[in-house]
Amino acid sequence: MGAARGQAWIGIAVVAVLIALHLIRVPRPLEEVKLLVSVMLIGGIWDSGLVSAGLLTYPHGTLLNGLAPGWILAVWMLFAAQFNTTYQWLKTRIVAASILGAVAGPLSFRAGAALGALRFAKPWPAASALAIGWALLLPLVVILSRRWDGVRELGIR
Repeated sequence: MGAARGQAWIGIAVVAVLIALHLIRVPRPLEEVKLLVSVMLIGGIWDSGLVSAGLLTYPHGTLLNGLAPGWILAVWMLFAAQFNTTYQWLKTRIVAASILGAVAGPLSFRAGAALGALRFAKPWPAASALAIGWALLLPLVVILSRRWDGVRELGIR
């Protein structure tokens, strides 16, 4: 909501605190950092591609034209932090992750648009690209979370 009102720094600050608390609590923070940074970079590139293609626009927080704003990178990091905790059940369900991504990905962007944080410049092409992209991105994040699981104790699971 801060991003919709030109105050994205509030959300970024909250995410920074939450990520710091998360990393303090996990048994293997370096593994978790690898996941968070990788997902943030992948998500940032993906969202910037949608902006460059003219499918999405972000009214606030964009530092360079054609790139996704910094606050969306924070959202990607916060999202990634859930994969070794809340979304752990997806680790053995790649097909479910793909289906969930195809449905929930566009819906989450629609929610962001309803709040005013972004706009669909070309609604149907944007929704289609989001569905296809998220059908691929969510399984990729699941695979990365298998590789870099900072929550799992060594020798357990």
